[in-house]
Amino acid sequence: MTDQTKGRMIASLCGLGAILLWALLALFTAGTAQIPPFQLTAMTFFIAFCGVSLKWLFYRQNVRPFFRIPAGLWALGVAGLFGYHFFYFLALKNAPAAEASLIAYLWPLLIVLFSTLLPGERFYWFHFAGGFLSLAGAGLLISKGTAFDFQPEFATGYLAAICCAFIWSGYSVLSRRYAGVSSDVIGLFCGITACLALLCHLLFEVTLWPENVLQWLAVVGLGIGPVGAAFFLWDRGMKHGDIQTLGVLSYLSPLLSTLILLAMGVASFSYSLLFGCLLITGGAIVGSLKILQGVFTAKGRA
Repeated sequence: MTDQTKGRMIASLCGLGAILLWALLALFTAGTAQIPPFQLTAMTFFIAFCGVSLKWLFYRQNVRPFFRIPAGLWALGVAGLFGYHFFYFLALKNAPAAEASLIAYLWPLLIVLFSTLLPGERFYWFHFAGGFLSLAGAGLLISKGTAFDFQPEFATGYLAAICCAFIWSGYSVLSRRYAGVSSDVIGLFCGITACLALLCHLLFEVTLWPENVLQWLAVVGLGIGPVGAAFFLWDRGMKHGDIQTLGVLSYLSPLLSTLILLAMGVASFSYSLLFGCLLITGGAIVGSLKILQGVFTAKGRA
């Protein structure tokens, strides 16, 4: 295995790590009770910023080069982290949660499609097929087997959800253009996102603080994991890993999230959940054929 192949595999595993951390998002968010969304965003991104700041202090890193990154990367990072969350909350406020979530979850499939525009990337039929199967499975998990009812009066929410899908997929794919920039810059984007979310909170929400230790732990857990380390791992995966396979594997997040909620007694079993899990799993396998083929080829040579 060449150093380049090994580096690509490690980066892909980092991206997979982000997907696994995002699977904890629903559980931790449920533990934060009634904390308003923009306030929760500000708190968790601030925790993420504090975490990377401690790393910089501990290793005595010179952070000045991080402030001299291209203007396009500043815009991309802030639009990706804050823009996605802003439009996601706007979508949930103006459309039913199931429909809005399904539309927003087009982003993994869009990553697969947009990545074909990158230098050195090729379009494989199994990437699209795996993404489509997984999207169908995610739809079953989100809808709980009921039919989606898209209504014109929720057009604003649907449009915001579409913006979510395009913002996050665009941010993820375009990150590849800045592969030479350290993922530590995500810490700066987290700090700016926390400030912008705080501003939105002060404008649109009423402050509600956690009421007990468990709720505080849920907030801290979000800031460290799904809203903290996950974005740094995802940046590494998008810049140096197998971007198309990671796009398909992203649908493992709602699958694992549902299974975690089921194990914790927050969700209940249903056949739609079972078939949704099977579709996502099948889609992930189909979409990972390139990696699986490489593994079996390497074993055969050994």
